Amino acid sequence: MASSTMQILAFALALLGVLGATVATLLPNWKVSADVGSNIMTAISQMQGLWMDCTWYSTGVFSCTLKYSVLSLPAYLQTARTTMVLSCMMGCLGLCLAALGLKCTRWGGSHRAKVHAAIAAGGCFILAGILCLVPASWFTNEVITTFLDSNVPESSKYEPGGAVYVTFVSAGFLLAGGVIFCLSCPGKRDYTSTSTSTTFPDKLLQQQINQECKSHSLQSCVLLEPICLAR
Repeated sequence: MASSTMQILAFALALLGVLGATVATLLPNWKVSADVGSNIMTAISQMQGLWMDCTWYSTGVFSCTLKYSVLSLPAYLQTARTTMVLSCMMGCLGLCLAALGLKCTRWGGSHRAKVHAAIAAGGCFILAGILCLVPASWFTNEVITTFLDSNVPESSKYEPGGAVYVTFVSAGFLLAGGVIFCLSCPGKRDYTSTSTSTTFPDKLLQQQINQECKSHSLQSCVLLEPICLAR
């Protein structure tokens, strides 16, 4: 019962992580710059994401431009794109395997198959969390390094946006869900104890039949033998 509750908790955490990673991948505010100008048409806020750059003007106009060229992007941005997409895919695969490995469900095959599915789901969640954590850390390092560079003009300096924080939180959810899923699966000791408890009544019955054979006649032993074979 406790392991089933842990699996449900892990599934909920992993689901939040996958949703957060998907939303963070699409958000345009991975880094934000706030620069107030004197002109009425001066941009007061600029945001850059993985797929588009957006600008918010003082007149209330909000415009976005898609990044069509992949080769013109810096290495950390290309890596962030790739790893975030892979993280979302691994997270979705982990959710499918977790649905099969949940102990509270009837689909997924035997108990042993459910254990294997749960372990595979936990591995997918952990890998998705790592793939989500790497681009967020690299992206944040690049933004902070550029911000602290004195050669960069003030108008070109950015700060980490809300999407980066969403990515860090999602990575934490995915890692926690994966670890809990792996820990909720029984080990070899559980299998050994289960098999021992299952075969113990059969051994006890066999001992009783052997005693009956020693204390009674051969005819009673012959009569008890089919019962032992049936067991």
